[in-house]
Amino acid sequence: MSARAEGLRRKILSPWKLKLFMLGKLPMGLLAGLRVVEFDEKHAAVSIRLGYLTKNPFRSIYFACLAMAAELASGVQGIVGTTDGTPVSMLVVGLEGTFTKKATGRVVFTCEDGEAIAAAIAGTRADGEGRTVPCLSTGRDENGDEVASFTLTWSFKAKPNKPGSGKV
Repeated sequence: MSARAEGLRRKILSPWKLKLFMLGKLPMGLLAGLRVVEFDEKHAAVSIRLGYLTKNPFRSIYFACLAMAAELASGVQGIVGTTDGTPVSMLVVGLEGTFTKKATGRVVFTCEDGEAIAAAIAGTRADGEGRTVPCLSTGRDENGDEVASFTLTWSFKAKPNKPGSGKV
């Protein structure tokens, strides 16, 4: 991991720096109380807690808030991976969710697809062709029971150099 990417990783793992990052880049995540609890090159874990802003009428976490946490668990790996070198765009192009238990209390979503994301970013930088990566984010409650899982399909594509930009 480059120095710049490592600096961004440390920023994301710092609770108050993450809040500043989310204020500018992901304000709904800040309002929902998302927390990055683990993060390295291979995996990331993001927590969300049942609260006033995340509840639904059924006394559980609203599904969209769960999806936000699942997206960040995979997306944070792509965000850091795209910080150095040729600019790479990233976008969610698919989302599937399965709900297996009522989500109450604190739920932690874990994504173990960091290596596949890094390979896709490296590949698109090498040949300019877009890549898609399906990433599984699994949410578990405080008892370790699975409450939901999401498969987010991320698209990565190297951005072409603009004429006259001086970049080679």
